[in-house]
Amino acid sequence: MSAPTLLRPRATVAALPAYVAGRRAPATAGLPLTAALAANESHHPPLPAVLEVVRAQAADLNRYPDPASTQLRERLGDHLGVGADEIAVGPGSVGVLAQVLAAVCDAGDEVVFAWRSFEAYPILTTLAGAVPVPVPLRDDERHDLTAMAAAVTDRTRAVLLCSPNNPTGVAIGKGEFERFLAAVPAHVLVVVDEAYLEYAHGQGPDALAWHRRVGNLCVLRTFSKAHGLAGLRVGYAVTNPDLAEGLRRVGLPFAVSALAQRAAVASLDAVDQMRERVAGTTAERARVTAVLRGAGWTVPDSAANFVWLRTDDVRRAELLAAFDAAGVLVRGYPGDGIRITLADPATNDRVLDVLAAGAHRW
Repeated sequence: MSAPTLLRPRATVAALPAYVAGRRAPATAGLPLTAALAANESHHPPLPAVLEVVRAQAADLNRYPDPASTQLRERLGDHLGVGADEIAVGPGSVGVLAQVLAAVCDAGDEVVFAWRSFEAYPILTTLAGAVPVPVPLRDDERHDLTAMAAAVTDRTRAVLLCSPNNPTGVAIGKGEFERFLAAVPAHVLVVVDEAYLEYAHGQGPDALAWHRRVGNLCVLRTFSKAHGLAGLRVGYAVTNPDLAEGLRRVGLPFAVSALAQRAAVASLDAVDQMRERVAGTTAERARVTAVLRGAGWTVPDSAANFVWLRTDDVRRAELLAAFDAAGVLVRGYPGDGIRITLADPATNDRVLDVLAAGAHRW
């Protein structure tokens, strides 16, 4: 009997790079707790009011969630000053982006994005059957919007702008964003990924205001970062009603759990407490940045909840080894650098201890 033929995924899937999540490690007896700063998430637990809602909702886990996320979309509409028909909800902003690309891209279409930026962009673009068109960041870690506009062709269906950018933390300038919108043809969807918006404190464009003025803009946001709900996977898009309806149609049924929907509503109701936590994080961002620059490190102006160190691969490997030895997990990007998520002051001090003499050694 001959060996069975093994069914394999299609070639596009086999060729995809795997998404690399931030490393995690358990605490080791006798050693300090490992500081998990590689995965970009809030170091705060969910707000108390959110935890109460989750505990109550847990009794209904035998029931399907509302596939349209009606209550959440209505609450978001009130919070943002838009209609519920302009909102699509999905499993994190990355899940909503997958819906966006599925809704607008045909095979062979092009999607333009900055690089380095969020590593899911080329993966989701390829899965949608489109062609990734990465445009290098400028030397100052900013999006090169002039080059990105020049990269738009008749085949371009979407441009992805991450502001603040992951992993560099730099926000797009308001004036350059306005000029970019004017340069992009109306048939191209401009997607502004604002996963870190709450930490930006006005840095960057008001994409939501521009959504009200133009028809080819889509704004992505998430509850995974500042709201501290990364484990529940809920994000959303704000765009024109026709496209929003398309995003809801291509989304997986029941993809956002009832727990996630109720927790997101409760977090919106407690938004002032969330902002207090964000203020603490951004204060630490300023302190850490100042200390690093004082030690000789070149640190861009982050508008997110992390700082970025541009390094070559040799120095990156040495830095990662030093952090590992200190029980601090950070995120390394081959060929580019290291992202360090901010946490509480004591944990951030552990980071600074590793880097204290680093400007001279590395």
